[in-house]
Amino acid sequence: MIIPPLHEWTSDPAEARRIQAALVARVEQAPLPQAPRLVGGADVAFDRRRRRVLAAVLVFHAADMALVEEVTAEGPASFPYVPGLLTFREGPVMLEAFARLRRVPDVVLFDGQGIAHPRRLGLAAHMGLWLGLPTVGCAKSRLLGEHEMPGPCRGDATALLDGDEQIGEVLRTRDGVKPLFISPGHRADFPSARRIVLDCGRGCRLPEPTRCAHAAVTRYKREVLQA
Repeated sequence: MIIPPLHEWTSDPAEARRIQAALVARVEQAPLPQAPRLVGGADVAFDRRRRRVLAAVLVFHAADMALVEEVTAEGPASFPYVPGLLTFREGPVMLEAFARLRRVPDVVLFDGQGIAHPRRLGLAAHMGLWLGLPTVGCAKSRLLGEHEMPGPCRGDATALLDGDEQIGEVLRTRDGVKPLFISPGHRADFPSARRIVLDCGRGCRLPEPTRCAHAAVTRYKREVLQA
């Protein structure tokens, strides 16, 4: 996969915030493709001892969630841990993994935030701009915003609000389990983000692309540490 450069990476948090502020106007809200053929999932892990970031990107057939391709990458953590700026810590290595893909997904789900972010540019939105692909954030926890608890059944959802602005949805993906925090990234909107997460469900709390990406990067980290 060819990825044209979007901006220079920085190790300065103040400069990172300026980059986010400059990029956010380029994030588009639009419905996802109605019938994507390939769906990607991406996740990262961190090796604290060696201060290394590890990334895994998987591509699946949308119809049956059969695995098409799996790639990994690792590199130094050159940016400090700062909430709201995790893309600058994780993004460069994640892009290395995406660059190794032979099959380009039609939409990518990220274990992280989309526009549900203080500057509306979480990992999924930022990576969507880099990749030029539709993206969705599928987070296990809330970064900001207020919400009512959704109903107990799969598909029940409530709005995640920052003041009067909707920034995401709190979505129940399995009966009786904790909901996920879903937000559009780039070239996605609320209804289609909810739809793709539910369509990619296979009886687990997490949609299959991010669930398998988490398992893959955990396995990759174990292999790297044992090498």
